[in-house]
Amino acid sequence: MKDIIQLKDVCFSYPTKKDTLKHININVKQGTFTCIVGENGSGKSTLLKCILGLNKGYTGEIKKEKIIGYLPQKNEIQTNFPASIEEVILSGTISNNMRSIFYKKEDKENAEAIMRELEVYDIRKKCFADLSGGQQQRVLIARALCATKKIIILDEPTNGLDPSIAKQIYELLDKLKKEMKITVLMVSHDIERALNYADEVIEIINGEVKFIGKPSEFKKGGAK
Repeated sequence: MKDIIQLKDVCFSYPTKKDTLKHININVKQGTFTCIVGENGSGKSTLLKCILGLNKGYTGEIKKEKIIGYLPQKNEIQTNFPASIEEVILSGTISNNMRSIFYKKEDKENAEAIMRELEVYDIRKKCFADLSGGQQQRVLIARALCATKKIIILDEPTNGLDPSIAKQIYELLDKLKKEMKITVLMVSHDIERALNYADEVIEIINGEVKFIGKPSEFKKGGAK
């Protein structure tokens, strides 16, 4: 499998916090489910934003796909706007239609296929704000897939969800990887569940990568 994301000696500092990321070297293989774990403040979300190009001013080298589907942390998402599920999902194609304010026929067909695959087609006319937290996350994953079917990046997608709903989200991501060959890169605080689904685990401690390997290896001790 080829590398779909490559980071070489990536460092990043905020104006108020130096050395947030220190000499990060990681490769994400195409078609894999990779989980980044670590304590709050360790630099996990900062790393994702560097990969996505949302954090400027890093040093080192980042090679990646041009278009990446992204689901940010829940506290960064406006969940009360009066848009339908269908409208939210279709908005994922905007980055592919910068020269037009109208959705193309193929975009609508693609969105419909994704809604059916993620089992939200029958409720597509419902208001996004009226959905449960788990339903909203499912819709936002669908939106990310409208941008691209190569790779999606998720930042704590199960944060605040009931354990049973969190399990459903993991199962959905696992299905996307296996059936649609989508690369999944996510930050998760739920280490135990992440270990049950991930192909590879990356542990970050104080801005440094301390472990890269299979979940079975991580279970034996993680970072030393």
